[in-house]
Amino acid sequence: MDLSNLTPAKGSIKNRKRIARGEGSKKGGTSTRGHKGAKSRSGYSRKIGFEGGQMPLQRRVPKFGFTSPNRKEFRGVNLHTLQTLVDNKKVKDSIDLEVLIANGLAHKNDLVKILGRGELKAKLNVTVHGFSASAKSAIESAGGTATTL
Repeated sequence: MDLSNLTPAKGSIKNRKRIARGEGSKKGGTSTRGHKGAKSRSGYSRKIGFEGGQMPLQRRVPKFGFTSPNRKEFRGVNLHTLQTLVDNKKVKDSIDLEVLIANGLAHKNDLVKILGRGELKAKLNVTVHGFSASAKSAIESAGGTATTL
């Protein structure tokens, strides 16, 4: 072993072109950026949605209507889904937010509303954020209670 046969450790040398290291490297001068213009200069970053001076899509599309900033978005759970939980023996007599989260029907920050699609045969005590009128009457006619949080 002597100085003539030493090599760098494997993986320590990156095989890439070194840009802006003089004319001898063939990548000096403009450093692959072309001539003039914003993109050739340091500090350039274009705005999100910029389309080269063309009117951007978010400004071309017409705006109409009203979006309430106070809207509450509910996650809907139907009666037939509750009946399926009872049939699969995942719940016995009461359903609340924790049970729905555990069974993957809601997330922890969701507002949950029970909707009236399907049929409910089991007597359940349901405690969630909201009920449709048909769902509330179906739960109570089956002998259960519908409690709003």
